[in-house]
Amino acid sequence: MTVRVIVADDQDLVRTGLQMILDAQPGIEVIGVAADGHEAVALTRALRPDVCLFDIRMPGMDGIEATRQLAGPGVDDPVAVVVITTFDLDEHVHAALRAGARGFLLKDAGPELLVQAIRSAADGDALIAPSVTVRLLAAFSDKLAEAPPAQPREPLTAREEEVLVTVARGRTNAEIADELHVSLSTAKTHLASLMAKLGARNRVEIAMWAYETDRIRS
Repeated sequence: MTVRVIVADDQDLVRTGLQMILDAQPGIEVIGVAADGHEAVALTRALRPDVCLFDIRMPGMDGIEATRQLAGPGVDDPVAVVVITTFDLDEHVHAALRAGARGFLLKDAGPELLVQAIRSAADGDALIAPSVTVRLLAAFSDKLAEAPPAQPREPLTAREEEVLVTVARGRTNAEIADELHVSLSTAKTHLASLMAKLGARNRVEIAMWAYETDRIRS
């Protein structure tokens, strides 16, 4: 099954480079490119890709607002969005994740991690690479306490607390199962329960909650 992707970046060279890298991969096809958020949102709604790859900083409508409109709270049929930017402790990163972004990449991450992020987002197993997203969450950990973190709808079990930490450390479902010595289906069940209790829409929000509540530090 081919993963259909839309790429949005205001820099022609970056946009073209991302498209070339992704189109060269088996099972991935870039079906549209955009130079700003307005164009990205329109293309996404018209073409319904499997994954969107958005730069955070774009003219007109930035990647944060584009992400919010396509994947934010209240969106009935959210699209998987991966945001991409430079690593400069940009405060917009936290806002993008809050807006519904499923994953995060640095522009110098390299083709391998880029492809991994796209495939992970398409599979619903969002990339939280320890060297990327978790590092950024750690960098923002002192800023995440501006408002008290939401309390779980029900207390977390001891096993769910373990799953919470593994997710925040960037483990995939298979790695969680192996690390906790449980079956893959059991790991997925614990993850689903954890998401329900936290009201989290994806693994990024689980990781953010873990940092907000001091469950994990870099």
